[in-house]
Amino acid sequence: MIEDKYKILIVDDDQGICDLLQRYLYEQGLAASAVHGGQEMDDYLNEHQVDLIILDLMLPGEDGLSIARRMSASSDMPIIILSAKGEDVERIIGLEMGADDYLAKPFNPRELLARIHAVLRRRQAEHADIVQVDEEQHYTFGHFDLNLSSRTLKNNGDVVDLTGGEFDILEVFTRHPNQVLSRDQLVDQLNGYERSPFDRSIDVRVTRLRKKIETDSKQVQYIRTVRGVGYMFTPGGNG
Repeated sequence: MIEDKYKILIVDDDQGICDLLQRYLYEQGLAASAVHGGQEMDDYLNEHQVDLIILDLMLPGEDGLSIARRMSASSDMPIIILSAKGEDVERIIGLEMGADDYLAKPFNPRELLARIHAVLRRRQAEHADIVQVDEEQHYTFGHFDLNLSSRTLKNNGDVVDLTGGEFDILEVFTRHPNQVLSRDQLVDQLNGYERSPFDRSIDVRVTRLRKKIETDSKQVQYIRTVRGVGYMFTPGGNG
């Protein structure tokens, strides 16, 4: 069960939705505050600690996608996009910008709560203390060094900036080298991850991860696509 210490920030210019969500989340044991635009969000974050942001796309001034992009570049703050734009392309773009999940309006508050629980469980697992560090917490491939205990990836000694989702899927790959993993198998391996039918977010994570570890996007070395099945991680490269 998620403890009431978790603080949710709603960024939406619809006062009715803000009031509804604040009241509902409070009833579910979560502390929720609301702001109505990017500047208000920045001002709030300068003064308060937040564990997760619920972000609308259509905002006055800076739009939600731009906010998600810059938040992803500067922090690992979990973001759930909540928007009237429910088409697949909008969902994929939102995930590519760094969001952890995407829910279309109109929505069921209980579904949003379930998604909040899933994202916060993943984040809690990411920051859980590791009591024992052994050889299984350390992997190398190519010029990369993956340390599971500190949740860091280094390329020739330089830290590679990964989101929590990107790190999680890389960890799954490194634990199953040279094995074909279907999308369903990847979902099963990602603790706390939930998805709906036709969810493309696994593919989005792989695409984003490839951009950070592959030198040639047209001739990948490490994460191969197995057409019609899923992906295979080859730590020795393909060359």
